[in-house]
Amino acid sequence: MASTNDLKNGMVLKLDGGQLWSVVEFQHVKPGKGPAFVRTKLKNVLSGKVVDKTFNAGVKVETATVDKRDMQFSYKDGEYYVFMDMETYDQLHIDPKAVGDAANFLIEGFTAVVAQHEGEVLFVELPAAVELVISETEPGVQGDRSTGGTKPATLETGHQIQVPLFITTGEKIKVDTRTSDYLGRVNS
Repeated sequence: MASTNDLKNGMVLKLDGGQLWSVVEFQHVKPGKGPAFVRTKLKNVLSGKVVDKTFNAGVKVETATVDKRDMQFSYKDGEYYVFMDMETYDQLHIDPKAVGDAANFLIEGFTAVVAQHEGEVLFVELPAAVELVISETEPGVQGDRSTGGTKPATLETGHQIQVPLFITTGEKIKVDTRTSDYLGRVNS
């Protein structure tokens, strides 16, 4: 249990009959009249749905113990993603739903944060940016500005993103894992 005064971003709460909600943002509000309250934006850990919820200040809320560990992506076994715990070397088969959009950026050897609650994998969290190689892209034609100076490119993971015209096949680039945006070249 914790008080709403102790909320932090990323904290996971157990609300509405055991559903897990992650605190995206929160704000303590002390109006001129009336009691203080806490305005929060919560994200359902399993469905990804985001809601706004207001709590009275000082109210007790149940927190969920979420175990976050660095794990290394090993390989894909059928539809499951196999991650290895770097401390115990245990292998964990993770359902594609829990991996979510992180699957677009996973290659063997990548380290990700795997969040678990009571043995169930909640989500896989990648760093904000990753470095990947372009496996295929058309040559950029100078003067072709109908697309605003970008063209489609396929990453080594098979995920397709938009890159500037000067990027060529085989180049290593930095990609934002939240938006799939091109962030720049990586000098090797």
